[in-house]
Amino acid sequence: MPHLKKLLGPAAALLAATTAFAGDGGGVSPAAAKLVDFGHGWAITNSMATGWTISFIILALVFFLVGKPRVLPGKGQAVFESILEALRDLLEPIVGKKAFPAAFPLLVTFFIFILVQNWMGLIPGVGTMGWGRGDHWWNLEHMTTPLIRPFNADFNGTIALAAISFGAWLIIVLKFAGLKFLVKDLFGNKADKSETPGWLYPILTVVFLVVGFIEVMSIFIRPVTLSVRLFGNVFGGENLLHGTGFIFVFYFMELLVGLIQALVFTLLTSVYIGLICNHGDDHAETPHAAGSHH
Repeated sequence: MPHLKKLLGPAAALLAATTAFAGDGGGVSPAAAKLVDFGHGWAITNSMATGWTISFIILALVFFLVGKPRVLPGKGQAVFESILEALRDLLEPIVGKKAFPAAFPLLVTFFIFILVQNWMGLIPGVGTMGWGRGDHWWNLEHMTTPLIRPFNADFNGTIALAAISFGAWLIIVLKFAGLKFLVKDLFGNKADKSETPGWLYPILTVVFLVVGFIEVMSIFIRPVTLSVRLFGNVFGGENLLHGTGFIFVFYFMELLVGLIQALVFTLLTSVYIGLICNHGDDHAETPHAAGSHH
């Protein structure tokens, strides 16, 4: 047994500490821990550091797999192209052919980044390694600063992702649909004037105007719903893992949740863009037909 303990070393200590920490009811703090505090509200948190590190790893992995793109792809390039092909087949019908070339790089980045960050909490040591008042780095009884925290388990991180999604939506919509078309799509009368009684058409105009203001309110709420949904699922999953002692069945469940939430965030961003931009390849399409999604 002494030889076994010596062989396992810190890994055994980390596993034991992790189990003990979860068994004591330890959970994830709602606020990210500050690794470097510059004062006046400026700091580098563990979630920020994790986000930067994972971004670098993803870029390095892509360059390693793809390298210099070739007509006859190697194994790494073939795997990456297969992922892109699957995402293109899924997203292009939603976004529309006109806006798709501009939106696709953003959507792919969202999916891969969010997926990897969601799965970060499943790696042993994430959220359980750090420092505080303990005598050793693996002593978690009084740990106050976790070294690693999943980016999406920090509300600030999901707010940033939602803000980027909203900003990209606005830029793409204004570029490929235009401000005039956007206003007509939101506030224009969707009824066919030739098939609507004359007395009813003005009433419908007022109705669609009111509906347009409600639609504008829902648009501005989108960043909130996107960020809260993603944060709630990831943060809740982190606490579930800690509270249940990292039981294997919950690992499998969190794998599915991480994949689903990355897909949901990407699909919702695609749908928001497609609602305005995906009206076929005919640029002269009338606002009445374009507004049929309401």
